[in-house]
Amino acid sequence: MRLIFTALFALSASPAFAVSGPFFSLKNTDFVVLIAFLILVGIMLYLKVPKAIGDMLDKRAASIKSELDEAKALREEAQSLLASYERKQKEVQAQAERIVASAKDEATKAAATAKEEIATSITRRLAAAEEQIASAQAAAVKDVRDQAVVVAVGAAKDVIAKQMDAKSAGSLIDDSIATVADKLH
Repeated sequence: MRLIFTALFALSASPAFAVSGPFFSLKNTDFVVLIAFLILVGIMLYLKVPKAIGDMLDKRAASIKSELDEAKALREEAQSLLASYERKQKEVQAQAERIVASAKDEATKAAATAKEEIATSITRRLAAAEEQIASAQAAAVKDVRDQAVVVAVGAAKDVIAKQMDAKSAGSLIDDSIATVADKLH
């Protein structure tokens, strides 16, 4: 059937028929073109080309609509992800600020504690130094006294040795024995 239509179409559009003349004559070019056009439209209607083109356009429109819906869904998902990341970024920023504030507080407390410890250490060292000075002073005073006693005893010995005779030595021994006896009893 197609072959017949193709042959008719080819014969009807041949240049031999395209001659001028009355309109409803096959010699008139315009009439031949009109008939060829009507045959073409008839063939297209017979083969349901407009319906096929409409179906193809509907399928294309449906695929475009589904792509648009998918793109819209992806956009909404991207916006929700962006909002989620922005929220997380704000939370992380707040947490970082809390950590910095906490670190500053801890550093301030550590500095205060270190100052107190240094002050306590200085006080202890000053006290220890004062004790050492006092101890050294006491030792020096004791050494001076001891030396003075040694010198005084030596001088007393020399004086007593010069002034001592047998009678005074006897009376001194007796007095010493009496003093020791009183202290022991």
